Amino acid sequence: MTTPTDLDVTGARTADAADVITGARERIDALDDRIIGLIQERMAVSAVIQDARISSGGRRVNLSREMEVLAHYREALGRPGTALAMTLLELCRGRI
Repeated sequence: MTTPTDLDVTGARTADAADVITGARERIDALDDRIIGLIQERMAVSAVIQDARISSGGRRVNLSREMEVLAHYREALGRPGTALAMTLLELCRGRI
């Protein structure tokens, strides 16, 4: 049951809307946890790739591959996808 405090927290004007918002926020929190886990997994895989590349005499970063990743995110999500991809790349390889 929704309380007046729930209405304040959600910004809803009715108890029904507050219930919908509360449920949806719980789902978003669960999705965020999954996304964070996937990002951490991506970081670990990226570290394996970087280690293999460096140990074979290559460079830590492969700029052509990063351009592919940027294009993939831009095509899927538009311009904000590029910013998201840049953040992922920075997390996975550090600043260059």
